[in-house]
Amino acid sequence: MSILFTSLSIVGFSQTNKRVLGTLGNQNGEPIVGASIKLVSDLDSVQTSSGVGGLFTFNNIKGERFTLTVTSLGFDTLQRSFAFEGKNELKTPVSLNESSQMLAEVSVTGVAPITVKEDTLEYATKDLRLREGALVEDALKKLDGVEVDKDGNVTAQGETVTRARINGKDFFGGDIKAAIQNLPAEIIEKIQIVDDYGDMANVTGNRTGDPERVLNLEIAPERNNGDFGNFRVGGGTEDRYQATGSYGMFKEGVQLSVLGNLNNVNANLFDFNIRSGGARRAPGGGSFGRGFGGGAGMGFGGPGFGGNNGLTNTQSIGLNYRQDFNDKLTMYGEYSFGHTDNATLSNELREIISPDASTYTTSNMDNGSIGNDHRFSWNIEYKPDDKNYIKFSPNFTYRQNRANNLSLSTNSRGQSLINDLTNRQLDKSYTPNYGASGLYNRRLSEKGRNIFINFSLNTASTEQDQERILNTLVYETAVEDLESVYQQHLINLDNKNLNGGTTLSYIEPLGQYSNLEVSYDFNFASYDNNRQANAYDATGIIIDNPNYNNNRAYDYTFYTHRGSLTYRYRNDKWNYSLGVAAQPNLLRGGANIDGQAIPINRNGFNWMPVARVEYEMSRTKRFNINYSGRANEPGVTQIQPFTDYSNANAPVTGNPNLSAEFTHELRINYRNFNIGEGNSFFVGLTGSLAEDKIVTNRTTFLDDSIGVVQATEYLNTNGFYNTRGFYNFSKPFANRTYTLSFNGMVAYNNNVSYTTSELNDNTGEPYFNTARNIAKNWVLSQGINFRYNPKETIEVTPGVRYTYNTTRNTVTSGSNRDVSTWALTLNGSANLTPTWIFGADLAKTSNNGYTSSVGANPMIINAYVEKQFFKGRNGAIRFQAFDLLNEQTSISRNVTENMIVDSRSNRLARYFMLSLTYRFSNFAGGNMFDRQGGPGGPGGPGGWGGDRRSGGF
Repeated sequence: MSILFTSLSIVGFSQTNKRVLGTLGNQNGEPIVGASIKLVSDLDSVQTSSGVGGLFTFNNIKGERFTLTVTSLGFDTLQRSFAFEGKNELKTPVSLNESSQMLAEVSVTGVAPITVKEDTLEYATKDLRLREGALVEDALKKLDGVEVDKDGNVTAQGETVTRARINGKDFFGGDIKAAIQNLPAEIIEKIQIVDDYGDMANVTGNRTGDPERVLNLEIAPERNNGDFGNFRVGGGTEDRYQATGSYGMFKEGVQLSVLGNLNNVNANLFDFNIRSGGARRAPGGGSFGRGFGGGAGMGFGGPGFGGNNGLTNTQSIGLNYRQDFNDKLTMYGEYSFGHTDNATLSNELREIISPDASTYTTSNMDNGSIGNDHRFSWNIEYKPDDKNYIKFSPNFTYRQNRANNLSLSTNSRGQSLINDLTNRQLDKSYTPNYGASGLYNRRLSEKGRNIFINFSLNTASTEQDQERILNTLVYETAVEDLESVYQQHLINLDNKNLNGGTTLSYIEPLGQYSNLEVSYDFNFASYDNNRQANAYDATGIIIDNPNYNNNRAYDYTFYTHRGSLTYRYRNDKWNYSLGVAAQPNLLRGGANIDGQAIPINRNGFNWMPVARVEYEMSRTKRFNINYSGRANEPGVTQIQPFTDYSNANAPVTGNPNLSAEFTHELRINYRNFNIGEGNSFFVGLTGSLAEDKIVTNRTTFLDDSIGVVQATEYLNTNGFYNTRGFYNFSKPFANRTYTLSFNGMVAYNNNVSYTTSELNDNTGEPYFNTARNIAKNWVLSQGINFRYNPKETIEVTPGVRYTYNTTRNTVTSGSNRDVSTWALTLNGSANLTPTWIFGADLAKTSNNGYTSSVGANPMIINAYVEKQFFKGRNGAIRFQAFDLLNEQTSISRNVTENMIVDSRSNRLARYFMLSLTYRFSNFAGGNMFDRQGGPGGPGGPGGWGGDRRSGGF
């Protein structure tokens, strides 16, 4: 459903892509910086401030005529009206008269201005103290309410940023890491954090469904003509190596970026899990999609130096291209390729909750995988006139993967040791996915009458060969008395998926500030699955058991229809939507199991309100509430009408009678920024409630031949909900030389499941007892960070964070499942001389509550020294030391409805590297940081291409 609305949105965005470019000055022609500029039309109400040189920009303006109101201390307020007159871009100089009233001089410097624009937070980068050669990632780390971890993941105001754009267009399909770890900060004028509801919302202002948090980078107009490059080679101990390069060219109407990477230091250039935006968001949901969250994970181990878990060899290359052929036609897209070879060693403690005695599984795992990923996406936008807009987006991905996983596990119940299990699994899979989406938007009148339609159609298939070898040692009466059971399972899977949908929307204006929208959404997801399985004993003879040897085929389709009627009102202060939606959903299909036909037919129906309220108290204060609802179909494993015995110790039985689950979600946010003092405050609260939540019923019993068996089934239930609150407060001092930040989070997850145990009655006869379990999981986190940044060449950032995770299960009160962590960090860099730089990252983590097999308290120290050379200091030699104490590791906890999993994995550990870097940057107007008076000189976190992907820099 949210996909439909997303697609809707996509349409509107480009159709009304009008732009206002202006310069603001006084009567003598001198530029005015920091003035407040507001643009109001029948369809717009946006605000910004003038930047360096008095420049200001408004993008994506929808109205034909508008009024600018300009206010600045010491000048008379100005109001002027303008009209595009058929053009898509308007350039105008604006002049202010000095105020006749005598005012005391007020100077506000050192503040990184924040502009609040409805669902957008906009940060000006001109006042950030950044070294020459800094990347976008370095700029993000200086923004209030924004966090970037050592793996390049970005969160803003407590929520994950999922997509990256340049000037409103996807960059490398929206790949966050590719954008922030390769683009130079000097070309960026504004950094925007956008709650994006899709193209239709951008053009009409009508927001519906769940937003996607997007990072949009606005390139300074004077930086749209030039090129830049960054190239690095390095070698080190432990046979470590890295060769990486990036080149970007921005000219009027053309953008080109090329990235390449070859390394064995866990530096992944692309994230191939990201989904191309296209013209319509693909349907979300499904039990393995974005359904209601099942518990909370908590990662420890400090800031995560060393990148992803395990050791990874990576080769990757990518090309991103965009061209504006004329005012009517724009094309853009990307191709990326990545090859990865990963080896990960892990320890895991898994507790499955039972009414009588919990089952514990201790595992040592050695997992290896080799993968090849191809990703291609393309977008064509065509605007024949100012009333029509067309977008078409084909895409293709191909993934080839081989995995070799070995797990050595020990199962016990209570204090009794039951069995050991050796599980070796070999997998080969091929997954080609391709599809297309498109949209058409027609503006029927200047007053806002609008019709919109979009569609998407995607197909995916997976061919997978599995070989699983199970060797079970069953403890009888003593450790010396063991019985060994050997099984070899060969499984061939051929799964096909076809999904798509369409959206139709009509908007009728009711007055100057209101409209009525009638919309219809249709989505479907169709699955066609074939499974062939055979099992053999240690002598190679097939096991005579129909549960292990079978050919099964099943297919089903999940349909959702949604009709809605929504009234929307919008003026300078208020923007609210009220309405109602009806959504029936249908599940249709069947299976053929050993010649027996099994039908799958389920119907569902949901009424839901449409509710969204925004209130703009001032240009720096905004409050909003948003409700959304969505249906999620069962996953393939959950609905399969048979039991999968490929792991005899953990059989899985699907339930063809499952209903689709429905999730209600409420979001509340408040944002406040004091532009005079530079203080920023963000607070938010989200809550979710699931109806007919698909949960597990795990049955634990003893089998005389293979030991502990944990069988899984699925059913629908209610009572599943969670809530999460967060806040961030930042205050700068002394011209932003010092910045103190507080941020915290509290989350509660009410996870529901069922657990069944085998018991004995008074006569000794076994029976099964089923109990409903509620796992009450609390996660609390509080962090404090302090930044000392007197100038571009010195920055020191100490910080501390405490996190606490506790779980109580209603079926048992005996186990204490509380863990906590203290994480102390100290990051800094300084110029020892104009051309010598020293930097270091330190992190000490204290984990409490873990077992000895998982727990660790690492102290991670990374450091480097760098010498710059050449006239423009665009060359450098760097000597780096990673994980000096050789204590790198990753520890995490994951809480689900009836399971708690603590795990520990290896990460890239101690090595030393010597590297050579060369960069260039050629843009009109010179280097923006030089204009700010900074001495330049790359270095510090992110300088010279940023090595935080390869160990914390």
